[in-house]
Amino acid sequence: MKGELQQRLAEVEARYEELGRALSDPAVLADPERLRRTAKAHAELEEVVSALRAYREVQRQAQQARDLAEDPGTEPELRELARAEARELEQRAQELEQRLKVLLLPKDPNDERDVLLEIRAGTGGEEAALFAADLLRMYTRYAERRGWRVELMSASPSDLGGFKEVVVSVSGPGAFSRLKYERGVHRVQRVPVTEASGRIHTSTATVAVLPEPEEVEVVIRPEDLEIEAFRASGHGGQYVNTTDSAVRITHKPTGLVVSCQDERSQLKNREKALKVLRARLYNLMLQEQESRLARERRSQVGTGERSERIRTYNFPQNRITDHRVNLTLYRLREVLEEGDLDPIIDALSLADREGRDGLR
Repeated sequence: MKGELQQRLAEVEARYEELGRALSDPAVLADPERLRRTAKAHAELEEVVSALRAYREVQRQAQQARDLAEDPGTEPELRELARAEARELEQRAQELEQRLKVLLLPKDPNDERDVLLEIRAGTGGEEAALFAADLLRMYTRYAERRGWRVELMSASPSDLGGFKEVVVSVSGPGAFSRLKYERGVHRVQRVPVTEASGRIHTSTATVAVLPEPEEVEVVIRPEDLEIEAFRASGHGGQYVNTTDSAVRITHKPTGLVVSCQDERSQLKNREKALKVLRARLYNLMLQEQESRLARERRSQVGTGERSERIRTYNFPQNRITDHRVNLTLYRLREVLEEGDLDPIIDALSLADREGRDGLR
């Protein structure tokens, strides 16, 4: 580890310990606002300090293994085992060092926001809808790994159990900072369940990631809304077909339309629809401020064509490739079924913050 990095990490650790002591200071405890700010600052540094201390422990264990391997009094078999252990620990230390570099880089101002995650089936018909469901499961598993909460906002299911479109809210520390790299066209190569001849097909799904705004940031005037109640349809049994519980909201100035029918209560559907509308208006506002509305939309989801892709999931080869950073992993099941996305997102985060092209 380079000296400059060590110095920065030492400063972070010192600040973390200082904040930890402040949390038991009677003067801080007596001031709720000061206590909140101190606890927040302490929590923001905790991940860096935990990774730093893990790095030091791995380095210590690696040195012990090297010492054992180089000791003339060590049995030959034990010496070889020590060498193998040292190599594994050195690799782990490199991974932790890379992680620390990511954690120290500047953050996006939206990084701590919650997220609205929109997944839509692209090219490929029913198979694309099934792939959209696979992506939803992947993000749900990833959220569970990180202790985030996932709430279904709206869904349009397909005939075979996939999704033509699905929107979920993801809430938790750093949700946007991690999920923002998932924006774009995802491509899958596999034999569809609908394919009788066993041929491999290519299908796509698009993912958009919107930071959830605070209510004060987006002003929605009641007179700008057209709110309609209609009868819910689809899965859910007989009940959903007997009441006008579904809600469709049109924002007249922009033409944005949001509908929700997942709750039995019209009030709850209205609340969810307004939440989605607010996030979409906030995203629109950001894009207009940056004078790149059309380009930003294309950067998120493109057209959904097979030739547009940020990542490929190849089932026959058990391969997942992120084309933005030329990263290939042969662990498709762990990523897609178990949500083990951190190695990919870490690489994208580091490349993004170092200013490489093609990530936004």
